[in-house]
Amino acid sequence: MMAALQAAWNGGDVTLFESNPAVGRKLLVTGSGRCNITNDAAAAAAYTCADQNWMEAVLSQFGVQDLLSVLSEIGILVYKTSDGWYYPLSNSAHTVVDAFFSALKSANVKLCTSTRVGSIVHNGEHFSVRFCQDGKEEEKAFDGVIVSAGGTAYPSLGSRGELFPALERLGHVVQPNRPALAPILAELGDLRPLQGVRLDMGVTLWNGSQPVAATAGNAIFTEWGLNGPAVMDISHYVTAFPLADLELSLDLLAYFREEFERLLAQKRKTTLPLRVFLGAFFPPKVVKIYLKNAHLPEEILLERVSDRALEGLIEKLKNTRLRVKGVRGFEYCQISAGGVAVTEVDQHTLESRRVKGLFLTGETLDVVGPCGGYNLQFAFSSGAIAGKAAASRLGS
Repeated sequence: MMAALQAAWNGGDVTLFESNPAVGRKLLVTGSGRCNITNDAAAAAAYTCADQNWMEAVLSQFGVQDLLSVLSEIGILVYKTSDGWYYPLSNSAHTVVDAFFSALKSANVKLCTSTRVGSIVHNGEHFSVRFCQDGKEEEKAFDGVIVSAGGTAYPSLGSRGELFPALERLGHVVQPNRPALAPILAELGDLRPLQGVRLDMGVTLWNGSQPVAATAGNAIFTEWGLNGPAVMDISHYVTAFPLADLELSLDLLAYFREEFERLLAQKRKTTLPLRVFLGAFFPPKVVKIYLKNAHLPEEILLERVSDRALEGLIEKLKNTRLRVKGVRGFEYCQISAGGVAVTEVDQHTLESRRVKGLFLTGETLDVVGPCGGYNLQFAFSSGAIAGKAAASRLGS
């Protein structure tokens, strides 16, 4: 939608092919229906891709403030949370999609909904796009093509990676798609009773003795492992090592280590129950399970706990290890990794380095950002740059 708007606003005669009955269906589920549009911390270092300098160039051309300006122009006002996450004032993704739809109509973009593109062929001068609409196969010629077809996450919403073969036929190398921003499957063992508990924590993914990735945030224990941003943000590394013996290290003290150590120093030689001390930082269920696993009675007083037992408990709180079994599939992940490497498109225009007049955006490219609006920012940024560049190039 952003690519089509920018192309139309810059003089292009634009047709937008959409496989769903209406535009923006995938946008409707973002931010749990609230549409987490972007994030103040959306910088190149936050993304995983083949070239950080490439990402820096993209975000410097169309960053957070540029996006907010465009959104305001089409009637979407936003607010920012204390941690820098942006949402529409309406707290409704539906209003965001409606505003984009209205803007597309005002810009005279031709909308072809319920239309599935089957192939894109370049004959040296023009592109022949073959598509199916209302059960009828058709073919039209275009001077340029912008591919914003997404990856393979949320296949029920129409994103199935069906245009990747067409990009391969056009000369691009397509890396296999794999889940990203996905829940992680892990063996909970003694922590199984914590299902349903949410905690802020630090999380590190280990491949043997080597740390692979680390993050921090909210996580929830589930029947099959862990969910929430703290683990979803590193899930694409799990799928990158499918045969490795991976472990998660959970640091439950990550967000209040200093407070924990200070209070412990104050109360270490007192009659304060260990259960009450831990209850200053954790919900009762967590306290109960960790004391049980440490073979410590709930009513034991801090002054009666041996140094060795206390050190062992603290080490567990700082470094609980869970064996990783994989991640949940494409139906449960927010985006997919894989696709075309960013190095195969120009960072200033998003135009293919293989085929002139072909532009690639969003999840078509192998880019993964963390939870919190980063991936929508990249989708909007890449779409805006590609749309403007395509109209400028093809109109010259």
